Amino acid sequence: MSLTLATLVTGLILLSLGALFLVSNSAIKSMFKAFPRSQIATVIFFGGGAAWFVYNVANMSTADVIGFSTPTPFVFIFGGLALAAFFYLPEFLAVRGLSVVTLVGSWPLLMSAYGRYEVPQRLLMVSALYVAILAALYLAVSPFRLRDFFDWLYRTPGRARILGGVLAAYGLLLAGVAFTY
Repeated sequence: MSLTLATLVTGLILLSLGALFLVSNSAIKSMFKAFPRSQIATVIFFGGGAAWFVYNVANMSTADVIGFSTPTPFVFIFGGLALAAFFYLPEFLAVRGLSVVTLVGSWPLLMSAYGRYEVPQRLLMVSALYVAILAALYLAVSPFRLRDFFDWLYRTPGRARILGGVLAAYGLLLAGVAFTY
């Protein structure tokens, strides 16, 4: 993936998320508040994140496989754990799935900027990704905090719009920076 495309994708994701918080009508508000325990979001995010992770594990090189000659046993182990999570750990699985998608999805975006020290603008995209990674790690450990965050965010009417404005502005900045490489 090119650095231009990675920065543009990151900017568009932030812009879209910011627009959702800026609009902040009752349907969007209820969607965000229902997200942590949503079964549909669980299937989409945790299922998609688990499939993406298992795909990455299946394509590991033989140098990465320890104790086995192929990555096949790891595929079955991690695939089985992901399926078991749907049945035995259903609480806040959508939040954990979002965390998995964020962590797995950040890798190709960060690798596009790796070693590109002559381009200082890359730090705008990389900084946003590191903040997302930190949030994903925190929410993977304490997924109920996202529910608490949405409760806090929508307790006062202007908070969601401020967050949306900041995210949309940073997304626009990244989208503009993407064309300066």
